[in-house]
Amino acid sequence: MFPQIEIDLQRLDSNLKKMVGPRHPVLHAAAEHLFQAGGKRIRPAIIFLVAKATSNDKQLTNEHKRLAEITEIIHTASLLHDDVIDECNIRRGLGTVNSKFNNKVAVLAGDFLFAQASWYLANLNDLEVVKIISKVITDFAEGEVTQGLTSFDASTSIDNYINKSFYKTASLIASSCKASTILSCADIVTQNAFYNYGKHIGLAFQIIDDILDITGKSETLGKPAGSDLKNGNLTSPLLFALNESPALYELIEREFSEDSDIEYAIKLIKSTNGIKQATDLAIEHAQTAIESLKYYQSNTSIRDLKLLSNYIINRIS
Repeated sequence: MFPQIEIDLQRLDSNLKKMVGPRHPVLHAAAEHLFQAGGKRIRPAIIFLVAKATSNDKQLTNEHKRLAEITEIIHTASLLHDDVIDECNIRRGLGTVNSKFNNKVAVLAGDFLFAQASWYLANLNDLEVVKIISKVITDFAEGEVTQGLTSFDASTSIDNYINKSFYKTASLIASSCKASTILSCADIVTQNAFYNYGKHIGLAFQIIDDILDITGKSETLGKPAGSDLKNGNLTSPLLFALNESPALYELIEREFSEDSDIEYAIKLIKSTNGIKQATDLAIEHAQTAIESLKYYQSNTSIRDLKLLSNYIINRIS
């Protein structure tokens, strides 16, 4: 999507497979299986663009490249754990690690990747970056616990949904953006501005993902539609739809246990303004992300970061 970092993203793909290491064949095979499935690589792309936007010579350093790799490893580790918790069998159109191997291997592979990421992070030799990125792993755990405690809870508020979305998705993007500016030796105002960009772009990304879980097709999503509902993860389209469709409460109360419940719930959500309200919420966060960059001189990287905001919203069009 962005020619200026295309080669860097290709190298990142190659490096990721080398970084998981060959010492533990089963764990290596499990982790590589998920890397092999690809992904949008949104997080590394953002890190590269932030680095180019904030460094004096507009170039990527080896530290920036390593940060992008670390971020993608952490993200991948979280997916391995997510798939076990959600009992998910398909991701990115392929069988998940837990379905291909088993839950134990998937959890261990996730732990292994978190450990690998921590080791590479320590070797960046930048204490501030270590502190910022390490906090993300805590946020992942807090997000998972929050999600587990509010499973099938129809009283969940939009504010609680946003907080959980921050811990599960936006925290990593926001912290990686800030870490990228630190590696560029940027001042604290710039660090905070790009942190806010990452926070709001991450929230917009998660909200759009949640909308696609309702509106998308399984072939496009790479996983069954309605997966969030099935797992009791009540997202913004449903939370907004509850105001107009009380019938959804009954489906939630019985945890979508009957064969046609998920299909019926999706139909009910689509009949309300829930999807439009969720889309408006995503647009609001995307616009706030762009607003965070308003004081920075327009260049190719700033322009691409703004375009990325539009790309995220346009995924549902």
